[in-house]
Amino acid sequence: MSWADRTRAGAYGAAACAAAYGSMKLAQALGANALADKDPLRPDLRERLLARDPLFVASHWVLAAAAVVGIVVALATTRPWRAPLPRRLLLTIAWTLGILMIVRSIGPLGFGFVSDTLVLTGIDVPPPEHAALARDLALWDLLLWSPFFLLWGACWTLAGWRLSMDRPAPTVH
Repeated sequence: MSWADRTRAGAYGAAACAAAYGSMKLAQALGANALADKDPLRPDLRERLLARDPLFVASHWVLAAAAVVGIVVALATTRPWRAPLPRRLLLTIAWTLGILMIVRSIGPLGFGFVSDTLVLTGIDVPPPEHAALARDLALWDLLLWSPFFLLWGACWTLAGWRLSMDRPAPTVH
């Protein structure tokens, strides 16, 4: 597979990840559990999420809509540059999303490989009343969410890289 094909696959991968994430958030907005109980949130926020607090239901609708936009943007990065979306806007979105998702997966923000490992090894000790839940959620995040966000971020980064290397053809007057 050529480099151009691999970087194009990044855009398709970002679109596929957005579709998967958006489908899950849509299912949650419509009332399904769909991994909501595995969301690595503070216990008070987790209770509100599982109780279908209107703020969380609204956030699921917003995230499902954002996923649709993500699919469109990811696929737009594969188009030749007479496309209706400005190339610089697509570059900014792809690189920003890619970097943020990779940083989230690594864990300096409280979720991710580093933070989950600290909780699971006992170096970072959660409050005793939430210790079992914290370990369970850290394990789910370590095995599911962090790899997913790392993959999604890598796909966005590849899409941004491809777009930055794909120079528009000069116009002839």
